[in-house]
This record gives sequence, C-alpha cells and structure tokens, in this order.
Amino acid sequence: MTRILSLTTTAWRSFYQSQMAALEYAGIEVTTLPVPGEHRALEDDVRRRTPADYVRYLPQVLREARGEYDLVHANYGLTAPFAVAASMLPTADLPVVCTLWGGEYRDNQFEPLIRRATAHADHVIVPSKAMADRVDRPCDVIPFPVDTDLFRPIPTATAREHVGWDSTETNAGAETETKTEGEREQERIVLFPYAPSRDEKNYPLAKRVVDDLRDELDYPISLRTVANQPYEEMPYYLNAADAVLLTSRFESGPMTIKEATACNTPVVSRDVGFAREVLTDVSNAAVASDDAALRTHLAALLETGESADGRTTFTDYTVETMGSRLRTVYEQCLRETEPAQ
Repeated sequence: MTRILSLTTTAWRSFYQSQMAALEYAGIEVTTLPVPGEHRALEDDVRRRTPADYVRYLPQVLREARGEYDLVHANYGLTAPFAVAASMLPTADLPVVCTLWGGEYRDNQFEPLIRRATAHADHVIVPSKAMADRVDRPCDVIPFPVDTDLFRPIPTATAREHVGWDSTETNAGAETETKTEGEREQERIVLFPYAPSRDEKNYPLAKRVVDDLRDELDYPISLRTVANQPYEEMPYYLNAADAVLLTSRFESGPMTIKEATACNTPVVSRDVGFAREVLTDVSNAAVASDDAALRTHLAALLETGESADGRTTFTDYTVETMGSRLRTVYEQCLRETEPAQ
C-alpha cells in the first residue's frame, strides 16, 4: 500500500476532506500533518497564523518525514517549501507532489518562495484550468468532487427552518427587524457564502449589488452570510437561499459554485475560476462580466424564483474518480523518481 505524508494548512476544509475520502477509496494510506495554529476567517476579522507557527512546523515535518512514507504531498503553496525540505533529507529522499488551491499567486507576499518551492516539486496538481494558466510549469488538473449525497435539493421552507431563517433576522451585519408573515413569504434571500472579512471574496461588492436591487425591486431582499459552519450544515444554507452571489476578486474554483449547483440553487458569479466552465449549460445561473451584469442577472433570477438544473452535471465526476486520478499521479511520480538500476 502506498503511504503518503500530507502537509496542509487547513485540514478542516471541505475540499481537503473530500480528497482524503478519495484517497481512502483508492487504497492510499495518508498521514495528515497540519501547520500549527489556526488561519480562519471570522465574521468581522481574520484569525491568522504567525511566523512562529511556521517555524515550529519545520522540525515537525522533518521528524515525521523520517517515517516509512513513499511520497510527501503538499496541499496549498505555503506547505510546499516544507515538503521540499523533507524531500532533501538523506534518510527520506521523498518525491514531492504539490496541490495549489488558488490564492498562492494572487496578492500573496510569499509568492516568490512558493514559486521556487513549486518548481522543485515532481508533480503539481491544480483544481481547475484557470489555476493551471497561472502556473509556469506543467500541471495535472484534478478537480475536487462534490458529494451529491450531501449536497442535494432540500425544500426551501425546510432548509430555512433548519438554519433559523424563518425568524426575524434580516440583512447580514445589520440590526434585526421584525417582519410579518406576508413579508417573510415575499422576501428573497441572497446568500454570500463566506465571512465578510475575507477580502478576496469581495463582500462590499455583494452588498452594493443587493443594496442597488432593493431600490429597483418591489419585494424585500436580504443578504445573508455564512462562515465556519459544520460541513454537513452547508446544504441547508444553500437550499435556504433564493440565489447564491459570488463576487470574488479571484478564484481557482470556488467549490461553493459546484455545491450550490448540486443543490439546484441559482448562482450568479463573477467570471472567476471555473465559474463559466460549471455554469455555462445550467439554467437559472449566470456568469457576469462586470458589476452591472451582476445586478441584471441577479434581478432576473430573483424575479423568476425558479430552481437551477445543474445537479446532473456532477454525476460523472465522483470521489472515486478523484481517488483514481490521484493514485495515477502518485504512481507516475514514483516511477519517474525511482533510482536507475
């Protein structure tokens, strides 16, 4: 059985967990070693790791890499330098696979270090073609799958009751306002599925778009946010919304587009990451080229009130498929780095 040492900044992220499930299916034994400390976006702030956390990480990686592993897999660019350092141990001599998640080459002060480390990796994996275009070396494009058993259509009323959106809460970040039953029935809910504090997700633009629509449409609209909820709760939030609004400055994905589409929830997104690739053939979903188009598309989706039909697009790419493709990359990497006889 192939044994992998997996380095990651955030083992709790849903897409990392889906990768672990894929590798388990493929018969790969994985030990996850996360960076100490925590990096997590809160509603109004970001909890960040310190340089000291990464200083503490290096001896942990070097110590663990002396174990019986066949390969080290760096997940997210900031772990790549540590994987490369582990590969240079005389007692380890491990091939390196690096998966880039999307934010490494955008407004990242550590980009030069990440690029140098990535250049030394034996294989680089990216989750989308958009990310591959930003990497100056050959890449294996392996998308993260969607758990369609978890992310599935749920009746809107059921979902809203589950997450508490049938109560008095209104716009994200604003004071609550008591609504009549009739007003709640008319209300359209737009979901911004991140913490407003995440600058790259561009919450101010989402708020401007919804604020503008309040002046144009004759029914109440509220903008809700969700962050740091358990993974299994996210299908309820996505189904509780009339539309999901994505205004990111840049993305390699995001996975939320696939998850919302698997729930048949309408999505309006800026043209980032794989948004166009996923949404092009989905009804009641739109990719916007500018801010005006975001407003126009969102207004149209809220007016129709109809579901999307994108769920069927994910039936041919599963956790099992990802596991098979990762195993293929690992096996190729091990063959290429095998010492000559």
